[in-house]
Amino acid sequence: MRLLTLYCLLVAAGAAQAPAIALTHVWVIDGTGAPARADQTVVIENGRIAAVGAAGTVTIPAGATVRDLAGDTVLPGLVGMHEHMFYPEGNGLYGEQAYSFPRLYLAGGVTTIRTTGAIEGYADLNLKAAIDAGRIPGPEIFPTAPYLEGYPPIGLQLHPLKDPAEARAFVNYWASVGANNYKAYMHITHDELAAAIQAAHALHEKLTGHLCSVGFQEAAALGIDDLEHGFVVDTEFVPGKQRDVCPPQPVTFATNAKMDIEGPQVQATIHDLIQRRVAVTSTLDIFETFVPNRPPLQRRVMAVLTPEARVQYLESRVRAASDPHSVWPVLFRKEEEFEHSFAQQGGRLLAGLDPTGGGGIVAGYGDQRELELLVEAGFTPVQAVQIYTQNGARYLGIAQRVGTVAPGLQADLVVVRGNLSQKVSDIENTVTVYKQGKAYDPAKLIAEVRDSVGLH
Repeated sequence: MRLLTLYCLLVAAGAAQAPAIALTHVWVIDGTGAPARADQTVVIENGRIAAVGAAGTVTIPAGATVRDLAGDTVLPGLVGMHEHMFYPEGNGLYGEQAYSFPRLYLAGGVTTIRTTGAIEGYADLNLKAAIDAGRIPGPEIFPTAPYLEGYPPIGLQLHPLKDPAEARAFVNYWASVGANNYKAYMHITHDELAAAIQAAHALHEKLTGHLCSVGFQEAAALGIDDLEHGFVVDTEFVPGKQRDVCPPQPVTFATNAKMDIEGPQVQATIHDLIQRRVAVTSTLDIFETFVPNRPPLQRRVMAVLTPEARVQYLESRVRAASDPHSVWPVLFRKEEEFEHSFAQQGGRLLAGLDPTGGGGIVAGYGDQRELELLVEAGFTPVQAVQIYTQNGARYLGIAQRVGTVAPGLQADLVVVRGNLSQKVSDIENTVTVYKQGKAYDPAKLIAEVRDSVGLH
């Protein structure tokens, strides 16, 4: 009886194991920056990459499902480093998108995210738990605590810190409930930022910042790990900038639009950040929405928005297009130049979308657009993929299991129809996403969330 029971258990266990999958005759962009390789076979087994190599040299396991994907591209799952689970509702308020965004991230090929700032910290933590347990489809989440904001806070949903002691207590509390990243925001003071960085580092965690009251080099000297958005938001070039004072954004933007990226001031900042090993996160896609008539108006984006969100987004496009004196055409190009210069000199550039602004940025789709804009900024498609995969994985300390296409790593993979190394816009033709070896159909995930973004 015991032997029969054991046999049944073994049969059941075997039945639960998904058969191996072989993706054959594909282009592989492995995420390391190496050139794309043609006519490759990638074998997925037990949730991991079992083998990668030229077609005909890789042994395909007996019984494996073989997918002939001639001409398609396999790349690592994207590691999004400026992702949120919220979306603008108007009037400075944001709504948690715990239903639509996890599905859209995954559909867009984003298998790992850092939620770079939380509006509903507990919701993000509970969502992570639900995804990890397999109850909800979505990316692996590295949850960032709610914003470490100073006074006055940007928005009613943010808590203003009162002093450095509260900044330390804030970090320690959110660590105790599961957050593992931290983000300083625009009005945090020098001393509050210093206290928060020290508290995060004592926990062996990292802190990034979308800063204003504190300039980039000042933050770098304090030990910040990452700076969000890049040159556009750096206030250190504003004439007469005072300590702990956030200049009006139009002043910062107008000042930076006149700066020379190759000039000594900006280059000194780049060199300082690189020397201090401070990463920079690119969010070109959100800045593109501020450039008059710039972002492509895509039906696929409009289809997932609620009717109200569509109106809000279209109104924001009209406002951007109606400003004849906009600095954004110049400022946007300077941000591209800054990021390219920073990375070419050895800086660690990360990437992510930022689904804020006027509502034109949607989870997953925005990440794909960001990849395209990195190429516009001067990177090759292969370099852009490395920024969006291996660089993010290294920052998060998980490069030993995700971020590249290599044997033994977790099978977080994206299948794109077309040769992505030649045409980066093929990223919009993502046909299959594997997370830990499980295949997801982007079309089905997207169908589940039509007319949803802006509601839930």
